[in-house]
Amino acid sequence: MAPYTALVLLVALERLAELRTARRNTTWSAAHGAVEHGRGHYPVMVALHTALLAGCLLETGLGHRPFLPALGWPMLTLAVAAQALRWWCITTLGPRWNTRVLVVPGLPLVADGPYRWLRHPNYVAVVVEGAALPLVHSNWLTAAGFTLLNLPLLATRLRCENAALADAGSAPPPAGVPAPAAP
Repeated sequence: MAPYTALVLLVALERLAELRTARRNTTWSAAHGAVEHGRGHYPVMVALHTALLAGCLLETGLGHRPFLPALGWPMLTLAVAAQALRWWCITTLGPRWNTRVLVVPGLPLVADGPYRWLRHPNYVAVVVEGAALPLVHSNWLTAAGFTLLNLPLLATRLRCENAALADAGSAPPPAGVPAPAAP
């Protein structure tokens, strides 16, 4: 198996780990009165992220894309950094992290970890990975295609998530969820 194929398959396994984590967190969120927002764009997001991985493999093989060390090594570094940032987000949010927009009303926004500096650091990871992973093996069509298709999806997702978080912050916590401590 070629090293790049192994890399893309490792990222696919990472996605499966994310989905398992999201499923567990969905159970926690539902038990605490979570409300889901943006259900309509979720299948599009799943399809686009799946297409990113498939595009990486297809363009490498069909386009006979070479590994160019001057491009590939820096992009690999960025792709790995994006994964690290993503898992920093996941561990910082704990059971509140999800691939869906699930918000438990009344819980305060998280201001630890990468959320100290960015409101949506996970989306930084998505943008970086969407460009870097394909470019590890000079798959510029996949990188450009994912980036262009992801822009409107990300705008939709950000609007949805920001509105959901704003609404949740003004609602009291559901029964069984401790109220945030007063400052």
